[in-house]
Amino acid sequence: MRQQVTVRVPGSTSNLGSGFDCVGLAVPRWLTLTVEPARGGGAGTIEREGTLAGLELSLADDLLHQGFAAAVRAVGKQVPTVSFKANSEIPVARGLGSSAAAVVAGAVAASALLELDLSDDSLAAIGTEIEGHPDNVAPMIFGGATLVLPHTGAALEVARLTLHDSLALVFTVPDFTVETKKARAALPASVSHPLAAEAAARGAALIYGLAAGDPRALAAGLDGVLHVPYRRALVRGYDDVTAAARSAGAFGATLSGSGPTIVAVVPADRAQPVGDAMRRAWDALGVRTESFRVSRPAGAYEVL
Repeated sequence: MRQQVTVRVPGSTSNLGSGFDCVGLAVPRWLTLTVEPARGGGAGTIEREGTLAGLELSLADDLLHQGFAAAVRAVGKQVPTVSFKANSEIPVARGLGSSAAAVVAGAVAASALLELDLSDDSLAAIGTEIEGHPDNVAPMIFGGATLVLPHTGAALEVARLTLHDSLALVFTVPDFTVETKKARAALPASVSHPLAAEAAARGAALIYGLAAGDPRALAAGLDGVLHVPYRRALVRGYDDVTAAARSAGAFGATLSGSGPTIVAVVPADRAQPVGDAMRRAWDALGVRTESFRVSRPAGAYEVL
């Protein structure tokens, strides 16, 4: 066992438009985690800073520890008593992958601290089993923009996606939260065959549009028919903010993850006016926001 390790993991946007449960992109907002053996053989502890400050969870209930423990158990070892110190820039419960980042950070830290030599594929499988959403976990593990391929076995198969150089993503984060469980509960158990066929066409348009920067394909692909219509009511101002983004020059705008953050895909030279328009739309409703742009997706996790 090493004396100490520090890892950092990016946030992510997932469910991108018509890429429900399969398309994600690493976002340069980072969770940094330091893990070391508990001093003097005492009980493990956890310190939380940044967006995690103030969370009141037992060590066993914390996703950082759950990711750590799952990685250790995956190789048949006993989970040691360790202490965690976490500092996150990722807003909690805002659709930017804060839960997945905690799980992945814990698993990566376990592999590094105990020299488990877990592969990225194994880390992705561990993270997905706990988090339940591979489109959040995959970009954190592999970096960039990713497509989780349909699979029936235990292995998680991931393809890298291309984001055209002319594009940027603009994120506007409101000051309220949406619980993932509530967003999941809003989804229907099944959809009609015509809607499924439309969703498949829109998904193909999304992949092509991101790679080619094609305006028509992006407009179609960012209109997510499988989840957005059922979740939009959970996000105050969704229609106003997305309409403002399109009016200011965005190809389209949609939920980041299950919301409430809204992400717009824009020509790079329209990022500022689109972000301003989205903020003004929420300001008019009395909602405070922060906004940021991503020209290039973040890279994968790092062991520092």
